[in-house]
Amino acid sequence: MDLALIGAVAFLASGLTLLSGFGLGTLLLPAFALFLPVHVAVAATGVVHLLNNLFKGALLWRQADWRIVLRFGLPAVPAAILGAWLLGRLGDTGRLFTWNDGAWTAGPTAAGLTVGLVLIALALFELHPAAQKVRAPARLMPLGGAAMGFLGGLTGQQGALRSIFLLKSGMNAAHFIATGVMIAILVDLSRVPTYAVQLAGTASVLAVRDIWLIVTGTLAALAGAWLATRHLKKVTIGAVRYSVAALMIAIGGGLATGLIG
Repeated sequence: MDLALIGAVAFLASGLTLLSGFGLGTLLLPAFALFLPVHVAVAATGVVHLLNNLFKGALLWRQADWRIVLRFGLPAVPAAILGAWLLGRLGDTGRLFTWNDGAWTAGPTAAGLTVGLVLIALALFELHPAAQKVRAPARLMPLGGAAMGFLGGLTGQQGALRSIFLLKSGMNAAHFIATGVMIAILVDLSRVPTYAVQLAGTASVLAVRDIWLIVTGTLAALAGAWLATRHLKKVTIGAVRYSVAALMIAIGGGLATGLIG
């Protein structure tokens, strides 16, 4: 059941993120969080995200605007490392508080509370009518890259901030997608090794089942990206946006209260 769920979510999310602007990490993190501790779920999502982006980058790199990639992506590198390091520290904490209903006890870790609240905030932002109209001036692009990198390292969520800054760059759709992929690769190459070092230094060692979850998610995401680049047109995402936002609120609430993770 867990492998089937991860595979299905990764396949669908990968295709949607390439064509509709949704982030793979936004959709895949909640699925991993159902089976793994929060900070391990973010790391597992990061591995799938990186491998999927490398695959897409091999297909799209010629269309990227490398001036924007460097201006936005380079400040994101140290910020992503910092965010990933902080997540590892938060993941080592015990439960911040506990509550029970008489039959069982639950409570969030610092990582669960942080990631859960970020998911809820992003979901509420996504549901706001003005969300699709927000644009940031080009002069703030390096600052935006640093903010995106930190948020990406800490929670795995980077697509929303990236879009806010890149949408005002004047790129056409093909250049926008390719540039976003290359920036995401820079962030992933920074945060994933940091996650690995953090996990290696703690008791959070991946079990065989956890590795299979990552492998399944990676292969399914690659298949989704391949299919999207060849057979699908840009999708209408109105209904999908509301569905995903509702899922993010539900999972975020579960993480923040300790019901999940």
